[in-house]
Amino acid sequence: MPIQTIAISDPEDPRIAPFRNIRERDLVGRAGQFIAEGKTVLSVLLQQSRHRPLAILLAEQRLAGMESLLAGVDPAVPVYVAPQAVLDGIAGFSMHRGVLGLGERAASLQPDALLNTLPRKAQVLVLIGIANHDNMGGIFRNAAAFGVDAVLIDETSCDPLYRKSIRVSVGGALLVPFARFSQQTDIAAMLEAEGFDCLALSPAGETSLSAIKPGARNAVFLGAEGPGLPPGLLARMKRVRIPMAHGFDSINVATTSGIVLHHLTCCG
Repeated sequence: MPIQTIAISDPEDPRIAPFRNIRERDLVGRAGQFIAEGKTVLSVLLQQSRHRPLAILLAEQRLAGMESLLAGVDPAVPVYVAPQAVLDGIAGFSMHRGVLGLGERAASLQPDALLNTLPRKAQVLVLIGIANHDNMGGIFRNAAAFGVDAVLIDETSCDPLYRKSIRVSVGGALLVPFARFSQQTDIAAMLEAEGFDCLALSPAGETSLSAIKPGARNAVFLGAEGPGLPPGLLARMKRVRIPMAHGFDSINVATTSGIVLHHLTCCG
């Protein structure tokens, strides 16, 4: 059965308003919605995500290569198609991937409610002060790759469902459940009460990662590059370092997450 599409010839067409001026909308927020960019990310939104697809916008030349993916789309989700120049005018910049999806965020989860859903054996990431969208996306990509069960994010960190974070995560941000917590929440105590071993990653950690024997439930705390984790948190949990060459003491936080999660997965 042919895919039903809606032709768009005017960047000001009100039907595609949520896709208009993407960068500017990214900055001010989308009122419970988000943009998924690229075929791989769109496939995650359509086939695997707990978030709901609302609409799709494609460049004309991308339609033929998308037919198998679009065949299973709910008929209630409109598929708009536009010439590349019109699509660029809608987005506000050259949209060379030519594939956009509009999604609706699933209901927000509270940290304690999310933890209550986890299995007996579980891996959790705790992110504090992660303000860079590339790092956030990279962390969620690793979280999805290594089967992390949940990510807990403090209120100072950036949004995992920001367009760039989703793109860098290759859709991982749409797969791994996450919850926000406030600065007033004693997240370490909450995790310990649920039986998690809390590990704080720090270049000054007294224990090498290779010496860590993972338990059934592990919670890995990651802080911003530069300031790292708050001293109060570091003082109350096991501090873990990744040994590096002499004279070098820091690697990217997303890279750190991948190394730590690989260790926990392979050695647990």
